[in-house]
Amino acid sequence: MPRFQLIIAAIEFAATLAFAVSGLIEAARRRMDVVGIFAVAFITAFGGGTVRDVLLDRRPFFWVEHPGYVWLVFGLAVVAAPWLHRRRERFTERAMMLPDALGLGLFSVTGVSLASAADMPAVVSVMMGVITGVFGGVMRDVICNEVPYVFHDHRPYALCAFAGAWVYLAMEAVQLPPLLSLAVSVALIAGLRLAAVLTGWTVPRWQRDES
Repeated sequence: MPRFQLIIAAIEFAATLAFAVSGLIEAARRRMDVVGIFAVAFITAFGGGTVRDVLLDRRPFFWVEHPGYVWLVFGLAVVAAPWLHRRRERFTERAMMLPDALGLGLFSVTGVSLASAADMPAVVSVMMGVITGVFGGVMRDVICNEVPYVFHDHRPYALCAFAGAWVYLAMEAVQLPPLLSLAVSVALIAGLRLAAVLTGWTVPRWQRDES
């Protein structure tokens, strides 16, 4: 396997783990059974990457090419379900933020890097990064009967992926080492998202005039 593909596979593994954990926590907050826990973790972990592969016409899908990812999510669900149901206190929404931010950063850079490697225009590559990072969480919230977090949380989410994807392309354009470009972009996206959560930073939004 070429070095670049090996790096992407490693990032996808870490991203799958991070988003699966965020899905497990959200399913636990909803008091789901083991089937629900697995379903939410699976969709969260694989949703964005699958949409990316469909749009880039990549076959087989990344989790079909690496079935170990599926076993990872299955194992997490089986092991975590009894422990999650024994917990007396419920998980808070903030407990999901760290793995979700990591998953956002990791998956976003796989989207932009793979699109760039496929010679897509810069803006298409950036949007592919945003889609890859965001759509797993969107699908998670939809099946949990929630308005997707990215659409009503005024703290930057997709914007973090958007900014980090452009940084990746800029570093690639000046021919910095791929591993450095990937690492810096992941850290930037995850760091921006966590900073927004911890500081309460919000983006401007429309306010209804009550007068």
